[in-house]
Amino acid sequence: MSSPSTAAARLLPTHGRFDYRPITRRPAYRWPGGAGLAVYIGFNVEHFAFGEGMGATLGPASPQPDVLNYSWREYGNRVGAWRCLDLFDELTLPTGALINTALYDHCPELVAALVARGDELIGHGHSNAERQSAMPEEAERGLLASCRQRMAETSGRAPTGWLSPWISESAVTPDLLAETGYGYTLNWCHDDQPTRLRTRSGQALWSVPYPQELNDIPMIVARQMDARDFARMIVDQFDEMRVQSERQPLVMGIALHPYLMGQPYRLNHLRRALKPLAAARDAGQVWFTTPGAIHRHCDALAQQDPEGWA
Repeated sequence: MSSPSTAAARLLPTHGRFDYRPITRRPAYRWPGGAGLAVYIGFNVEHFAFGEGMGATLGPASPQPDVLNYSWREYGNRVGAWRCLDLFDELTLPTGALINTALYDHCPELVAALVARGDELIGHGHSNAERQSAMPEEAERGLLASCRQRMAETSGRAPTGWLSPWISESAVTPDLLAETGYGYTLNWCHDDQPTRLRTRSGQALWSVPYPQELNDIPMIVARQMDARDFARMIVDQFDEMRVQSERQPLVMGIALHPYLMGQPYRLNHLRRALKPLAAARDAGQVWFTTPGAIHRHCDALAQQDPEGWA
C-alpha cells in the first residue's frame, strides 16, 4: 500500500492533447473587422433509427418501438427545422449545421435547404442513435471517412469539422479526425478560445469551443429549464462575453436542436434572444460566423506565428 505522501504526489492520467494555459496568457489577436467576440449557431439536424438505438427523451423511455420519443424527435425534421430556418433567414444569420448523413436518405430536402442558405455543413456521424466511442478503431475510421465522402459527393463540399454523436470519443478520435481530413473538432468544451490539439501523426487539429451550457439539450431536457429562461441565458451570456471580449478574443457558441427550439412556444423566445445578437452584428460589434470560419482564422494566425500558438 502506498503512503499518503506517495498517493498525494501521484500524477493523474491526462489526455496529452494540449497543455494547461490560463486564458490570461494567450496570443493577442482580433476577429475579422476588429471584433472581440465571435458568435455562431450550432444547428444540430439529426436522424434516429426507429425501434432501436439511442435518443433524447420527452418522457420515460418505453420498450421499443418507442413511438412517443421517436416521433417527438422527428418533429424537428418535419416542422421544427423549417421554422428555425425561417427565423435564421429573417435575421440573416448563418449556421454551422451539424448533420447526420442518414438525413440524405431520410429527408434530403432539409439538407439541400441548408446548402442553399450557404450554411456550413459539419460532420455529425451517420445517426444519433449510435455512439462512435463504442467502435473499434478501424470501424471508427470508416465512419469518419464515409461521412466525409458522402457529404462531399452529395452536397458538393467535404466537411472540415466534426461533432461526435453524443460527444462520444474513443482514445484515438482526434488522431483519426486528423488522418481522415478533418481540420477541427467541436467535441471539447474546455475553453472560450480555439485550441490546437496534438495528434499522433503531427497533423493539425483544432478544437473550436462548443457549448454544453448554452445548449438546449442539457438545459431543457436534463435540467428541465423553461424556454424563456434558456433564451435569457443566451442574452446574459452575450452581454457578459461582449464585456470580456474587450480584453481578448472569445467564441460564443449556441447549440440548438430543432425538435426542441423549433416548437412554436420555444421559437418565440429564441427569436427575442437572437434579435439583439443580429443587431450587434449589423452594428459591426461582433462577428456572427460559423465554426469553420473561426477555425480558418486561427489556423492562418498560427501559421504566421507557430511558436506563439504552441
